Amino acid sequence: MGMKRLIFTIVTWIGLLFPAFSQSYDVIVVKARIENGDTVPMMSLPEVRIKGFIIYRTPADQRRFDKLARNVKKVYPYARLAGIKLQEYDSMMAGLTDKEQRKLYKRAEDELKSEFGEELKGLTFTQGRILLKLVDRETGTPTYHIVQELRGNFVAFFWQNLSRLFGYNLKEKYDPEGKDRDIETIVQMIENGLI
Repeated sequence: MGMKRLIFTIVTWIGLLFPAFSQSYDVIVVKARIENGDTVPMMSLPEVRIKGFIIYRTPADQRRFDKLARNVKKVYPYARLAGIKLQEYDSMMAGLTDKEQRKLYKRAEDELKSEFGEELKGLTFTQGRILLKLVDRETGTPTYHIVQELRGNFVAFFWQNLSRLFGYNLKEKYDPEGKDRDIETIVQMIENGLI
């Protein structure tokens, strides 16, 4: 009788322990507070921007926004790529001598011209202006300072004056809350997959 009792006890314990080990629980530890006797978890959620429908005063405003959206969608990938490439080249140039930096810059310039030169030459004036604003948005640095850092003061001065002849300022900062608000809205829509 002792043997049957031992086998029964072992089988019972095995039967009780295996289900306990076979289930896996995802445990998330969060802060909590007690309200009216209930424990309420407290979590930080990512920021969400909520925008209402864009209401246009006239059909001309609608067409202007649609045209701006087309232009931003065309140049935004180039601005993203410019931001990524600029970060790569900055990290590569750290610790190099001036001569090595110039060689690296020249190689990078040739590489980018061969890859994107013809596409960028086909941009309209408006698309070029938007591209410069978006490069500033991606890098946090106005285009003038990027040119000055990579090509020198004289070349930056030259391009600044040439751009001023066509009504644009390379030193101008991207203003997502001010006059570049529509561009920022379109970029947010692109990043959220709405357009």
